[in-house]
Amino acid sequence: MGKVHESIDGRLRAFIERQHVFFVATAPSGPGGHVNVSPKGIGGTFAVLDEHTVAYVDVTASGAETIAHLRDNGRITIMFCAFEGPPNIVRLHGRGRFVTLYDEGFDALLARFDGGLDESRGVRAVVVVDVERVSDSCGYGVPLLSYEGERDLLPAHMARKGVQVRADYRRLKNRTSVDGLPAFDMDPDAVEDAAAG
Repeated sequence: MGKVHESIDGRLRAFIERQHVFFVATAPSGPGGHVNVSPKGIGGTFAVLDEHTVAYVDVTASGAETIAHLRDNGRITIMFCAFEGPPNIVRLHGRGRFVTLYDEGFDALLARFDGGLDESRGVRAVVVVDVERVSDSCGYGVPLLSYEGERDLLPAHMARKGVQVRADYRRLKNRTSVDGLPAFDMDPDAVEDAAAG
């Protein structure tokens, strides 16, 4: 039976922090556009900041739908499923914002994670969610799956590219959403010069 909780309490926090993967759902405003669901799972990239605030590290990838939708309306849901142990599903509904690698406060926010990730590993932002609704449900329909380990492919791939190539890739792939909404368009033209200046 589903239950709504006042906050991310100790039991829910412990459950969330044990999960190896979570899913992020967002959608643009209005009746059109594409709903987006993104799986996330690089170890050490999710943090419960307090009983009503969570955050995750956003790594450069082939799209930037979540950032585009947060810019458009801020709505976001994060879902965790128990693939091992007792069944459970936890959903965190809220309003999201993001802090990019170019923003003041980025380094301090990134320090809240223990994943050892930084811009050299492709980190482009930290997404922060002010949680407005916390709920859990039975999860009886979720299969049992065994965790075998991390895939350290994306961060390692980005680490080999270098600062300018990562920025060029984001300009090519991350500037707009599939619906044409502005997404991650914050990279300056000369990233190395901006970083050195």
